[in-house]
Amino acid sequence: MQTIRIKTSSTASSDGAERARPGPGRDLSPLLAGAATAVGGCGALLALADSDSPLRGPLTLFFLLAAPAAAIAAALRGLEPFGRLVAAVAGSVVVNMLVAQGMLAVHRWSVRGGIVAVTAISALVLLLVLVRRLRGRAARRQGI
Repeated sequence: MQTIRIKTSSTASSDGAERARPGPGRDLSPLLAGAATAVGGCGALLALADSDSPLRGPLTLFFLLAAPAAAIAAALRGLEPFGRLVAAVAGSVVVNMLVAQGMLAVHRWSVRGGIVAVTAISALVLLLVLVRRLRGRAARRQGI
């Protein structure tokens, strides 16, 4: 059972309006992140399995845009949300174009290879962000 706390007039803000309390169903970002991950994963799996599903194209396109964008957005944590979104989507397009150009330049173009390359680059960027954050946390603990 959950206890509900009621704000008294002394805890209300100066203009009399109270802040909305976070509660069940109000913060959808984890749910949306999970749904986006599932949709992107399905798109990658459909493309890697060479499925004839009509959802293969849109879901694969979503994966190819969302995976690098999420990795780049994690690296740009200090920016404001709109600037971070624009930079992440632009970076995602750049990563996809560089992978396509590189594969065409060496005459090794394939859908599976492109998806694997984009996945590897996105995972590498996320890994580097994680390592950087862990180093920063360790340095703050040691007082450096």
